[in-house]
Order: sequence, then structure tokens, then C-alpha cells
Amino acid sequence: MEVRLARHGRHIAVVTIDNQPRLNAMTRQMLAELGRLWDELERDDCRCIVLTGAGERAFTVGADVSGDLSAGPEMSRIVNHALLKTDSYPKPIIAAVNGDCIGGGVELLLATDIRAAAPKARFGLTEVKWSIYPFGGSTIKLMQQIGYVHAMDLLLTARLIDAERAAGLGLVNRVVPAPELMDWALATAEMVAANSPSAVQAVKRQVSATIADHARTREALEQQLGDAVRASPDFAEGVAAFREKRQPRY
Repeated sequence: MEVRLARHGRHIAVVTIDNQPRLNAMTRQMLAELGRLWDELERDDCRCIVLTGAGERAFTVGADVSGDLSAGPEMSRIVNHALLKTDSYPKPIIAAVNGDCIGGGVELLLATDIRAAAPKARFGLTEVKWSIYPFGGSTIKLMQQIGYVHAMDLLLTARLIDAERAAGLGLVNRVVPAPELMDWALATAEMVAANSPSAVQAVKRQVSATIADHARTREALEQQLGDAVRASPDFAEGVAAFREKRQPRY
């Protein structure tokens, strides 16, 4: 279980989420490491980041629900930073979605800038099925990025959509054959990195600041709503059903 950093040439970083037995679900340690890598890459001469998952099955399915589910202020800070929920982040991020992108995986995807998916990738926000509030920013960012009705469809039904549908909604830019996905991502990153880094990062900072400002203004309400869901009897049933691999009974 790790979040790996590799370099492609001088100016491109490749970040890989690797917890393949659990579909690249991120433990608390992995979330903290991802946040640390964002900080490291912001400070160095990296000009563009490629983000992907290890293996062929998953990009990431978000937080590892099999672990500790407490959600105090420090844990919220770690998760928010890992998902760049309220960060005005200056470095462009290219997402190579190699497989399933679900729950917090979608929320991480929403923090990236240019995205392609392998044909078999599936996308969805399944939190409400398991009585979990989607804390990672999807209740704000998803509507901004794909529009109200499409966002609400994903948020409220917990359905999964395929890569072609995700491209049709504008959740990803395109679908790329799996063997060509990383080549596409690296070529796109090289194109971005060849441009003026000061201009590129100014554009990225302004766009991400606009999104982050909106998210920050809603943070207190989001915490209140999430805490109410966690305090409900549905929460215990939802988490138990997820862990027991059965349908919840509400």
C-alpha cells in the first residue's frame, strides 16, 4: 500500500496510487502521503503531474472504508488536502483513469485538469447507498463541472456509468485504449510543460482558487450535514452492509 512518485524527464511527475488488492483504496497513511506529495511537487521544478492508479482494475475507489472511520478535524484536514478540496493548487494535473473511479476517486478526479479514461473504467459516487456523506467536494465541484442534473443523477442514484458516458457528460475529456493511456497522459503533460510555467501556473491558480473559494464557504455546512449522517442509525447499517458485501436494509 503506497503512493509512488516517479519522474518523467525534468518537469513531469507521475503519481501512482497503489493498493491493488483493495482497488487502490487509500488508507489514512496513503491520504497523508498524497497530501505530502502535493506539497513537495508544488515547491519543486515540476511543471505538470500525471495521476493514475496501479494495475488494470482501478484508478482509486477513494478512502479505505475497511479501516478507521472516525472523522475529527485533523482527519478532515488530511482528507481535504489529499483531494485538493479547498486548495488553490498551481500545478496542472493530468488524470490517466486506468480503471474504476468511484466515491472519493471521483472527488480526487474533480481536482485534476485534463482527463482520459480506459474503456473499461467505471465512474460513480456510491456514498449514499452506504449512508456515507461525500465529504470530498463532489456536492460542489461535480455540479460546477458537469451541470446540475447530471451531478444529481450520480450523487443521488449511486449508479455507475461507463467511460463513454463519462466522456459524454464532460467528466473526462476522452476515452483512450488502455495500452495507450499513459502514453497519452505523458504526451499531454509534455505539451503543457512546454508552455510558459509562469503563465500556466497563473491560469491554474486562478481557476482552482475560484473553485476552492466556493468550497470553503460551504465547509461549515458540509461538516454539519456529514456529522448528521454519521449520527443516524442508517450509518451503522450502511457501513456494516458495505463490509459484509450485502444490500443495506434501511
